[in-house]
Amino acid sequence: MLHICIKQGKASIAEFSQILGISIPTATKLIQELMAEGFLLPNGKIGTKGGRRPNIYGLNPVSCYFLGVNISRQHFHIAVSDFNGNILHYIEDIPFVLEDNQESFRDLCKIIKDQVSKTKIPWPKVMSAGISLSGRVNPEKGYSLSYFVKSEIPLNELFQNELNIPVTIENDSRAMAYGEYLNLGNKADPNMLFINVSWGLGMGLVNNGKLYYGKSGFSGEVGHFPILDNNIMCRCGKVGCLETAVSGKALSIMIAKKLEEGKKSSLLPIYKEKKNISFDDIIRAISHEDTLTISCIEEMGNILGRVMAGLINIFNPGLVMIGGQLNAAGDYLLLPVKSAAHKYSMTKVLNDTKFIMSTLGRKAAAVGDCLLSRDRLLGKL
Repeated sequence: MLHICIKQGKASIAEFSQILGISIPTATKLIQELMAEGFLLPNGKIGTKGGRRPNIYGLNPVSCYFLGVNISRQHFHIAVSDFNGNILHYIEDIPFVLEDNQESFRDLCKIIKDQVSKTKIPWPKVMSAGISLSGRVNPEKGYSLSYFVKSEIPLNELFQNELNIPVTIENDSRAMAYGEYLNLGNKADPNMLFINVSWGLGMGLVNNGKLYYGKSGFSGEVGHFPILDNNIMCRCGKVGCLETAVSGKALSIMIAKKLEEGKKSSLLPIYKEKKNISFDDIIRAISHEDTLTISCIEEMGNILGRVMAGLINIFNPGLVMIGGQLNAAGDYLLLPVKSAAHKYSMTKVLNDTKFIMSTLGRKAAAVGDCLLSRDRLLGKL
């Protein structure tokens, strides 16, 4: 019944009975039990042309809450949702550098609880948490190959021991994909590719309305697609990965190289002082319409678009969404991606594919974490 309310908002006893294949008395009994536990509320009556109007029931939004935590390189974001999945609080850029030791981990968990307490939501009413990280993550087994790799205890269990609630972990790109997919509502397509262009490059794949994980839970590593003949070593240890040309790091290196060649840019004084270009520098340059930065983004977009053409030919998605930190580039990134995809993909396949930028921006992963924690706890996934 809870699944039905999550999917369609509310339902009558007759609708519950029909969808679940149970009798009216059984449906009535279950509704009464869920109301006694505080999870369901009466939502008025359905309008009819005649006769008695049946009662309808929906979720009690304040019966419980769900927590989403997206951990980035030197900070993390928190989102808190009610039972209906409405995001009540979003706390951005909480400073913290996660180190591979127990003390750092406990500090992180304490900060998470302290931040939630500031929202005035009682911790005992937080039913579960979803936590996303970059890199390879296996949600089913609870392991991350980026954090606490040496620990014999799965990462989700380490979090559960500190937070005292059920915890699921997820790759950040898949969390973003799930958050964006549900946020689109009726505009969503059940077959969607989400491309996360941040300091690295990742992908989340929604297949028939479900996140696709692959055999070991490590699907979506599009950044390590070996397509380039550039002889550049990737952080994964291989050479020629897509991420070495399409990512925030690659963009920083590309801009620095062009500045060394004598190209003009508002970033030149910053580069002369620091001898590097940070992601924040790039985002500011985009907002100031820096010509060199835009030109480099377009060059990167052409490469990404060619790869997207191949992915479109393989997966035939109805929707391709581009997000991550470089979502700030907007059409400067989207247009060259679309142009290259049109040039290299099969026309009949591409005609059914729509391209858009992220709708949630930086909130995407934390929002996805909230909704994943709720749906996994209820066995909806």
